[in-house]
Amino acid sequence: MDHRPYNVLFLCVANSARSIMAEAIINRIGAGTFRGFSAGRHPSGTVEPMALNLLSRLNFDVSGLRSKSWEEFAAKGAPALDFVFTVCDVTAKEECPSWPGQPLSAHWPVPDPVKATGDDAQRALAFADAYRMLNNRVSIFTALPVRDLDKVTLQAKIDTIGKDRGLKD
Repeated sequence: MDHRPYNVLFLCVANSARSIMAEAIINRIGAGTFRGFSAGRHPSGTVEPMALNLLSRLNFDVSGLRSKSWEEFAAKGAPALDFVFTVCDVTAKEECPSWPGQPLSAHWPVPDPVKATGDDAQRALAFADAYRMLNNRVSIFTALPVRDLDKVTLQAKIDTIGKDRGLKD
């Protein structure tokens, strides 16, 4: 039986780097099974150039990526969400809107590469590290037999993905 792709929303404060990268990653890795989106509580309105540069170098299509408010996904007519993942500690503590679809949610913290200091090479390394962490988590998530798991088991598994220290270091 065919099933629509699972809609996955990644949230961070500015929606300028981490959540944007996660959206791109899941749309590539999970194509056909998952459809990714990203948003921010206080969107910057622009995508961080270093994030776009990294994704472009990795052959991602960045043409449709944009910084947007999470209000888009709480509005009437928004896609029903199946999963919502926060990727920053600030957003994880915020009261989120009521999402259509009553999605499962988890916190997958990733250090903000936008806040990295140093020269361009050091900052690029921070973006590459954030990408690696997100790619690892999304890869584990998309490999789960989502259709075969009950909600309690699935919730435990997505929580565990965000708590794995090996993915954050």
